[in-house]
Amino acid sequence: MFHHFTAATARAAAGAALAFVLVSSMSACSGTSGSSDATGSAQGRIAIGVKLDQPGTSLKVGNDLKGFDADVARYVAAKMGYQPSQIDFKEAVSAQRETMIESGQVKFVVGTYSITDSRKQRVDFAGPYFIAGQDLLVRSDDNSITGPDSLNGKKLCSVTGSTSAQTIKTKYATGVDLQEMDSYSKCVQALAGGQIDALTTDNVILAGYAAQSQYQGKLKLVNKPFTTEKYGIGLKKGDTATCTTLTEAISTMISSGEWQKSVDENLGKGGFTVDTSTNPPTPAANCGN
Repeated sequence: MFHHFTAATARAAAGAALAFVLVSSMSACSGTSGSSDATGSAQGRIAIGVKLDQPGTSLKVGNDLKGFDADVARYVAAKMGYQPSQIDFKEAVSAQRETMIESGQVKFVVGTYSITDSRKQRVDFAGPYFIAGQDLLVRSDDNSITGPDSLNGKKLCSVTGSTSAQTIKTKYATGVDLQEMDSYSKCVQALAGGQIDALTTDNVILAGYAAQSQYQGKLKLVNKPFTTEKYGIGLKKGDTATCTTLTEAISTMISSGEWQKSVDENLGKGGFTVDTSTNPPTPAANCGN
């Protein structure tokens, strides 16, 4: 009886050992960052979608990511138990954000991501953590563009998949030559080079570009915001637990003073003034809605 139990145990142990070897081999083939699960997290790591080319909000500088959104991403990740060294930042251009979340390439996206009803059909949002407004960036010597109603006959640039481009299409399409690119940095280069007349997106993003050394004195913010953009952290639809954790982390960042510290360090440049009547916002507990 005792001998039979030992043999069965040995067979079970051998099977477990073989399973471990197979799993280990599969993991070793998956790459150095570990095998990601369906939520964008790898063993001991987390993947976060961000912009890499937006000064003030999220700009890659060498091996570092600087800006307000970058600070928010690191803060909420820390509240989830991840150190900065455990974060894998992945570029999430506007048109790919929902797909990256749905496919599990990232756990969540912090990338000047406006909360809209249409986007909430595909992803959930924690927040908002900042409220901006759509505006226009023009060349400093151009006084002909004073707002969206003065764009008739003008070449306007925005980014594919952005709420800014959609707003122009639905409200100001008549007479506007809208050209869509895959990044705002390309639009800024075209504006500075004279290929387009104006760039439109949120004022905080535009101000960041205007403040860059190569554009100082060459570009200016019109400073006539014509929408309200509530930035949220986008995540997989139905992941209520993570959504709740993120929303609580945003609230703590605001109440602790870290939110204001990051705003002071990163925003308020290039002619942009943070609207204190709407900021800091009150994160809403609307996860799963």
